[in-house]
Amino acid sequence: MTEAAASPGRPGGGSALLRPAIGYALAAADAITPGMLRRPTPCRGWDLRMLLRHVNESMAALSEAAVAGRVSVWPADEPPAGDLAATFRDRARELAEACGVCDHCDRVIGIGDRSITLSTVAVLGALEVALHGWDISRACGPGRPIPAPLAAGLLEIAPLLVGGSDRAPLFAPAVTPAPEAGPSDRLAAFLGRDPLA
Repeated sequence: MTEAAASPGRPGGGSALLRPAIGYALAAADAITPGMLRRPTPCRGWDLRMLLRHVNESMAALSEAAVAGRVSVWPADEPPAGDLAATFRDRARELAEACGVCDHCDRVIGIGDRSITLSTVAVLGALEVALHGWDISRACGPGRPIPAPLAAGLLEIAPLLVGGSDRAPLFAPAVTPAPEAGPSDRLAAFLGRDPLA
């Protein structure tokens, strides 16, 4: 993937997608109650508890990338209280505060023995946070679509980030969306979710 492909080419770079993705995911998480944690999610084999643990680790890594300029090999510890929804909200707000740093598109950060620009990390983070916000929303009820401008922006870059040969194990095969599907359902379908399920 080239840097030009990864950067959305609009003011704010990757943060122009990451900020609204965080806002959408936070709104989806407002519906979470403790009794919902065993509910299945669109992520095959994952319940809401497992999904929240995963996305909490992901957001901690994204914040670390923005603030410290690197990502640790080991995931952040889960807070002892064990309230995954509260941790999700805290980590999302921390990531939103760190978004301003992501505007420095050419800043290079280290991930293990590799390096990548912070703008690219922000774009990847926006895709993950928005998709998991969609997963959370579906697990908690009928589901709220990803806002159309955000979903459309992510649809532009998703094929550059999720190719045919490197989908698995992170993404299931693409699903054919309904002909009348909007950007949210088309994005979810491209990333292996079935919006009609």
